[in-house]
Amino acid sequence: MARRCEVCGKGPTTGNQVSHSHILNKRRWLPNLQSVRVNVNGTVKRMRVCTRCLKAGKVVRAV
Repeated sequence: MARRCEVCGKGPTTGNQVSHSHILNKRRWLPNLQSVRVNVNGTVKRMRVCTRCLKAGKVVRAV
């Protein structure tokens, strides 16, 4: 399963881990995804949504 938000499409980003002696190692930053139940067109569906989309109200949680 892809580590990608189903609303905005946010996925992992890459960069370097920099040590004190400035040795560079590749690393990844993963998005904060939550598996939530969401109302989509009147039906309840389980989606993986990033917390930024949840906080912005881009999805409506099912109760």
